[in-house]
Amino acid sequence: MSRSLEGKVAVVTGSGQGIGKGIAVGLAREGAKVITNNRKKGSGSLKRYNKAEMPEEDWKKMVSLAGDAESTAEIIKAEGGEAMPFFGDVSKPEVAEELVRTAMDTWGAIDIIVNNAAGLGTGSITSLTEEQWDYMTVSRSKAAFNLMHFAVPHMMEKKYGRIFNCASDAWVGLPDNDAYSTSNAGVVGLTWAAAKELYRYGITVNAYCPQGESPAHAVDYNKMLRHVKAITGKDPDPRLLAAVERDHGDPVNLAPFIAYLSQEEAGNISGEVFAMKSSGTIERYCYPVITGRASRPEGEGPLWKVDELKDVFSEILGEDYVSHASKSAWQR
Repeated sequence: MSRSLEGKVAVVTGSGQGIGKGIAVGLAREGAKVITNNRKKGSGSLKRYNKAEMPEEDWKKMVSLAGDAESTAEIIKAEGGEAMPFFGDVSKPEVAEELVRTAMDTWGAIDIIVNNAAGLGTGSITSLTEEQWDYMTVSRSKAAFNLMHFAVPHMMEKKYGRIFNCASDAWVGLPDNDAYSTSNAGVVGLTWAAAKELYRYGITVNAYCPQGESPAHAVDYNKMLRHVKAITGKDPDPRLLAAVERDHGDPVNLAPFIAYLSQEEAGNISGEVFAMKSSGTIERYCYPVITGRASRPEGEGPLWKVDELKDVFSEILGEDYVSHASKSAWQR
């Protein structure tokens, strides 16, 4: 490792296992002092799922990948790094404030925030309960806002800060994952807004959509595959499944992406949404642009006549228009 983050202080929420754990360990190897975090001691994944309702293979995989903030911190310290576990639900403002205060009291700074905490799951419009909706939305977008709210004033004083908000490729809309898609789309909107607010202070804000091995992926991904097959009657393209398997490798491979964007030389990169895969692929989403427009003829007033709109929509959408809703669940 290049020790490119020597002297920097990083907070990685949701870093007890999976993606967050990989990023926390990787940033520590680059020299950062890291506060690891998850809600409570012990693996939330093992507590949330019922072994009796899962295939034995999924359960064994989950157990092998389980952990918490303390176990991640111990890995970092065993490798000679500095780390401190912090337990608490950062979707609660008072907990997020305490976490930031802990970083300042312990190491006198908070330079890098990785808002990785999330509530994972699946569910359609008709099947989701209010509890499931809140679990998947509040834990990601509100938690990210809370930590930014309390940490940004310290970053503004230093004229330096790097904020990374975890989203998912589901932000573009994944059927039968309505709450999860909503949560991630909200994170992208938050990222764009905050990036524009904070750029003048030397603070960058980017969103990342990661793919890597995690306990939840071992369960929810397989569950989603079974759900898609039940609806469509078909297995997803085996080539795509092979690619997904390849991309969900060791999440520590994602850390260099965060480390590079934390450098001074990357201070102009902000307000972006990246997809990054543990297989080594990095992709950039384009910022939304208006692709069609129609206006009422000058002097005829703003009110469209309904029978005019067929031609208008043909003009706006183009001759080759295909509805996004008609595309496969596995197409972006």
